[in-house]
Amino acid sequence: MTSSEAKPKRKPFVWLAAFIVLLFGGYSVLWFVLADRLQTATERAIASLNHDDVVAQCVNPEVNGFPFRLGVSCDSLSFEDPAQGIAATAGGLRTAAQVYAPSQSIAELDGPLRVAAPGLPPLWLDWDRLRASIRLARPLPERLSVEAEGLSAATDPEEEEAIQLFSAEKAESHWRPNGADVDWAASVAGLQLDPAAAGGHSLPPVSGSLDMTVTDGVAAIARREQSLRGRAGTVRSLELSFGPSTGLALSGPFSVDQEGLLDARLKIVLRDPQGLAGQLSGAFPEVRDQIAAAASALATLGASGLPVRIDKGRAMLGFIPLGKVPPLP
Repeated sequence: MTSSEAKPKRKPFVWLAAFIVLLFGGYSVLWFVLADRLQTATERAIASLNHDDVVAQCVNPEVNGFPFRLGVSCDSLSFEDPAQGIAATAGGLRTAAQVYAPSQSIAELDGPLRVAAPGLPPLWLDWDRLRASIRLARPLPERLSVEAEGLSAATDPEEEEAIQLFSAEKAESHWRPNGADVDWAASVAGLQLDPAAAGGHSLPPVSGSLDMTVTDGVAAIARREQSLRGRAGTVRSLELSFGPSTGLALSGPFSVDQEGLLDARLKIVLRDPQGLAGQLSGAFPEVRDQIAAAASALATLGASGLPVRIDKGRAMLGFIPLGKVPPLP
């Protein structure tokens, strides 16, 4: 074979190589254009918060993730609103979204989070890992999830009388619109309240889960309502476990009036009432006899479910008064 016969066969490979170079080059230009727009949008969003003495900072914002992701990172976050008496600081923030799926993104935040707000002591929240994910849609995100591992909370350790509040092995929460309503599911594992935050009582570790719907929740969020007052919904399941076979579960509809008073029709199921009474008696020895008597009475009613009625905050088990639920915020 002569050299003149071999040269034409190289042309397809040359064209293919040229096409790949042009394609990657064009994609690179597009990525940096999108990155520049994201940088500008981030700076504008931060600037829009800084008014009327409000100071919001994303220290050293950068856009990164080339070639397949696009996200923003900050060395630290801070927010201060002197008029409202609110201040918060946190560690580094990292967000990321796939270039081909920009509506779905994830974010990771480093602790600790220090929060000061009216009516509350300065709080210090920390975690081993905190991650959030969101799937954007209109008018509300299609889904929002937050997961934390190694979570703990305390009053600010720089305060003279700082106390530990709680710790949890894992906690997560998920929200999604369901037509006009909003579904909320949450769970916690290994939640331990510190005796200093529980009036000196040593409570057993607890794990729990929640699955509920807030009626007309989409409209409430659109109006930026931050209260349960005037809202109604259904608790499909609320479970608390104090051990492998000990705990309780409740379900049923509820509503909250404008004064914060709760109305509900609930069914409560107890698992191992005597075992539950034993754990609670150890935490509250001063009312051990009352707990034991209540457990014995409830055990005789069976495990199919105990009907509990709450009217204007007053809870009743049949004709037996259980106490009063304080007004909800």
